[in-house]
Amino acid sequence: MTLLLPITTQQNFPPRASVAEPERLISGAPAFKTWALDTSRDGNVRTGMWQATPGITHSIKGNAFEFCHILEGLVKIVENNGETYLFKAGDSFIMKPGFMGTWETIETVKKIYVLVE
Repeated sequence: MTLLLPITTQQNFPPRASVAEPERLISGAPAFKTWALDTSRDGNVRTGMWQATPGITHSIKGNAFEFCHILEGLVKIVENNGETYLFKAGDSFIMKPGFMGTWETIETVKKIYVLVE
């Protein structure tokens, strides 16, 4: 078993499809695809790729710490305090535990994520 996992943008397995939870949906009808790549033994660290079509949802991190690297698309993230950020292909960011705001997918977005709970 190797302890090195290359991340490629073209996966050879189908993603898990989902939609926004009704309590998180603000507008649109975003559809999501998740390619789960790896999970730590204790389940506290997850890595993978995620894709979303346009729409706006509430983004609530709770106790999770998430690193994101945008591969394609455009998103606008607005913190509850009004701070607004635009992220496009090539950008990376961290959403810390307790983050609350909105996630607007302007152009279908695909990202690599590392989620630590």
